[in-house]
Amino acid sequence: MYEQLIERFIQKAFKYPKSDQEKILAAATFSASKHENQKRASGEPYIIHPLAVGEILIQLKMDADTICAGLLHDTIEDTATTYEEIATLFGQAVADMVEGETKIGALKAMNKSVQEAETIRKMFFAMSKDIRVIIIKLADKLHNMRTLQHLKPERAKEIAGECLDIFAPLADRLGISWLKDELEDLSLKVLKPDTFQYIQEYLLSKKGEQTAYLNRIEKSIYRACGEASLSDVIVTSRAKHTYSVYMKMKKRKKEIDEIFDILGVRILCNTVTECYTILGVVHRIWPPIEGRFKDYIAMPKANNYQSLHTTVMALDGKLLEIQIRTKEMHFTAEYGVAAHWTYKAETGSDSGSWSKLDNEQFSKIISKLKSWSNEIEMSESFMDDIKGELLKDTIYVFTPQGHIVELPKKATALDFAYQIHTEVGNHTTGAKADGSIIALNEPLKNTQVIEILTSPNAKPHLQWLRYAQTSSARKKIKAWLNKYDENILIDKDIIAKRKTVEQQNKTDQIQQPNVIINENDIVMQVVDTSKMKFRVGDEKNMMIHIAQCCNPVRGDDIVGYISRGRGVIVHKRNCHNLKNMSEIVDRSVEVEWENESPKLTKRFSVTSKRTYDLFGEIEGALRKYKGHLIEGRLHDDDEGRLIGTFTMEVEHEEDFKKIIKNLKTIPSINTITEIK
Repeated sequence: MYEQLIERFIQKAFKYPKSDQEKILAAATFSASKHENQKRASGEPYIIHPLAVGEILIQLKMDADTICAGLLHDTIEDTATTYEEIATLFGQAVADMVEGETKIGALKAMNKSVQEAETIRKMFFAMSKDIRVIIIKLADKLHNMRTLQHLKPERAKEIAGECLDIFAPLADRLGISWLKDELEDLSLKVLKPDTFQYIQEYLLSKKGEQTAYLNRIEKSIYRACGEASLSDVIVTSRAKHTYSVYMKMKKRKKEIDEIFDILGVRILCNTVTECYTILGVVHRIWPPIEGRFKDYIAMPKANNYQSLHTTVMALDGKLLEIQIRTKEMHFTAEYGVAAHWTYKAETGSDSGSWSKLDNEQFSKIISKLKSWSNEIEMSESFMDDIKGELLKDTIYVFTPQGHIVELPKKATALDFAYQIHTEVGNHTTGAKADGSIIALNEPLKNTQVIEILTSPNAKPHLQWLRYAQTSSARKKIKAWLNKYDENILIDKDIIAKRKTVEQQNKTDQIQQPNVIINENDIVMQVVDTSKMKFRVGDEKNMMIHIAQCCNPVRGDDIVGYISRGRGVIVHKRNCHNLKNMSEIVDRSVEVEWENESPKLTKRFSVTSKRTYDLFGEIEGALRKYKGHLIEGRLHDDDEGRLIGTFTMEVEHEEDFKKIIKNLKTIPSINTITEIK
């Protein structure tokens, strides 16, 4: 039935050995027969999806087993196919990969955020066993992103948001740069279609001018390299991809015509020595911009990316980023971990100097994935760890002995100390960066030499939880405080303290907001539970529960009631049930909400016309000025209007004023008042 589709697909595998082509063809035919009567959301035959995934894996030059698993990745989940059937026909390796994919997608939970979090957890476990599972998942995600237009806009935005948070950074961490770029662009197209269109149209309008300019640049480089007796050099140039331009505009708060480094040039050569020679040649013809040089050859990125980056003042006074790397480095930059299989697929060999280097780099990545997997397993807030640490850019700093330590961006000296050793962290008194004393909460910079000052009498304190940025350091600080500090108890989101201890804020995990929806599909309540902390009076080692009768949320005036056998029950102070409780005066205890971070907390009330997206509009206005909605509730009044109260966090008083001004422009809002 699908012979033409399969025929077109198998032609893409013409570079593979005959035996591999036969196996891939058998998997495509088997998949087509199993998905025969199934349709996609677009109404097209379902087999189009597995074939597209297989094609992306061919583009990545993956081995035949991975391509087969990509073609079969939905058969166990969506058809009557069994693991044993696949193992018999295509081998255990293929069956294991398909089963790995199935386990990632099989989870169904009531809460969507819980489901997505567990899916990510399973994905990392599967990946630590066989990294090819995640390469298939990325190919699957890429084709789904290419066809998002067939889904409802709300669902498409959810998928695009998840893609930008998890899958694009994951592709980056695995070093597959072209796939990361396309996932980012496709996500932006869905999440901010107007911005995407605006940037695309601008780049298109400048294309002729840019092409002419880059041709002049290329000729200048070729001529200079020729004069330096460097003949086997390839120079390519391009405009940066759309999402990259968007991020430059966002970070620098500039319009697109004020961004001068949209263009990029890449120079490929044969050896590391030539890379540095070409760097000298480039700097001889155009002056470099201070502070814009990065040597990723001497200090490769965590994903094994290697290249020299320099920004120069080029022809006509335009800033231009130039990347210089060997052809092997470029291969690794484009294909990342997939290069491990590509080399074998193309040469049929597993030897040679490049292969030896690749095997070493590949082993490092596998080792890192296993450590990630272990960290996630031990973590209470692994979604945060993934987004905030594992998938973000890293920095490299040195110990005084010259050992390299890799840390997430924004990591502090405390994170460094705890990474060296738990006891070094626990006895830290201060830190030096490049010989100068720095604050323990100061973010470290790439390539600094960090020295930790210690004392046998030093010990952790609660403030360190705000200073430390990595989950592993925070975990060790909490463990020490729980064990040795009699005045506090820390358990998950709750800090309980004796009154004698000065109250302090704590930075810990961020959880997904709880969203309550009524039968008319208007969001009536949003609560960010990560911002709700308790302090209990003189009690220690007590369980704390929120009363179900009045369900207090962040910002409410509250009181604790010591219940026999159930610990402290937290009620609203005006809860009607309190007056009926026995010994209420003797058994009440002062509790209070505790802010997680040192930001300002502000409350305001609104009256609004009845509208279905008031929460979305308010959150959008907050995000524009780096505000964060902690809690919000809406109810109808007798006149059919919506009455709401909201609690938010902002960096500065000025930001709050801007947000209020912005909120007043929302058409449905009638009045808005700050609650003092």
